[in-house]
Amino acid sequence: MVITEIKIYPLKVRLKEPFVISLGTITHAQNLLIELSTDTGITAQGECSAYSFINGEMLEGQMALAPILAKLWIGKNPLEIAVRLKELDGLLSGNLALKSAFDMALYDLNAKAAGMPLYQYLGGSNDRVLYSDRTVSVGDPAAMAEEAVRYLEAGFQSIKLKLGGPVELDISRVAAIRGAIGRDIPLRTDANQAWSVSEAVRVLKGLEKFNIEHCEEPIAAGDLAGLRFVRSQSPIPIMADESLFDHRDAIRLVQNEACDYFNIKLTKSGGIGNATKIAAIADAAGIPVQVGCFSESRLAITALVHFVLAHKIVVHFDMDSPLMMAEDPVSGGATVAEDGKVELISDSPGIGATIHEKYKDSDRVVLVV
Repeated sequence: MVITEIKIYPLKVRLKEPFVISLGTITHAQNLLIELSTDTGITAQGECSAYSFINGEMLEGQMALAPILAKLWIGKNPLEIAVRLKELDGLLSGNLALKSAFDMALYDLNAKAAGMPLYQYLGGSNDRVLYSDRTVSVGDPAAMAEEAVRYLEAGFQSIKLKLGGPVELDISRVAAIRGAIGRDIPLRTDANQAWSVSEAVRVLKGLEKFNIEHCEEPIAAGDLAGLRFVRSQSPIPIMADESLFDHRDAIRLVQNEACDYFNIKLTKSGGIGNATKIAAIADAAGIPVQVGCFSESRLAITALVHFVLAHKIVVHFDMDSPLMMAEDPVSGGATVAEDGKVELISDSPGIGATIHEKYKDSDRVVLVV
């Protein structure tokens, strides 16, 4: 089997409402779609989400670089996964989001060639029902509380809050939400690097009484000494997100005893290959994992579900991006219900999800043969 052509599409989908975090505001999903074809008739798709203020990539840049990477694979055997992925790293450093789309398509293709759903190809079983949390944008405390109540009434079993300073305002945001939804609903926080070390300690101590499950990335990414100090002072468990891109970051976090949880995102890690390495490190170190997302459609979210079904170390699920989209561009795949229930109901080979033809921008497609 050889790869005969690769199509590269931009995928832009409007969100139902702007999504606001401490780093910026998102109004549209700006994603990239990779479609591999082979001489045996098998085709496969992979998707990534350009999220410039976190992964440093923009769709325009990905569209320019993707054809250069694609040329490496034309005429090559897609079943040699490790070799094909190493070729991408050998030509281009970083750009993990872009590479994750190629990685996902390659795994989709290999699982199809094996006649297996991806979770089975990865060594897993479809024996779990998953419940995603729902994320509340950062904003006015009363508005955040109203949004949290709306999600709770829809049936969500856990709520995630975006925070972002100042200290007293963040504490009042959490207080307002706890006052609105009660104390027992699992509540998670995410500062997206918004606080200084001292601010993080103050906020986390101030939030102790509100029964918070964990806090994601309280300080600037990469400050492992600072993160270790925050963790030592915090009454709330610390989750590494922007400090954790690939497996090398995972090793550094373990060595520095800097966090209690890992947050794995396929787009952030470079794809299923690197995410599998991170999960192995987490398992060995006894660090539970959350899986997360940027603005991926159900294509990438379905791939993420397959990954979860192959890794029991994943215990928290933040997979609500399809619910934020005004339209669903995907056929097949995992269902993401309005109450957060996520199910893989088909055992189709591969990922089992594809992007509808009408969402493929034929005017901007790049074909590499």
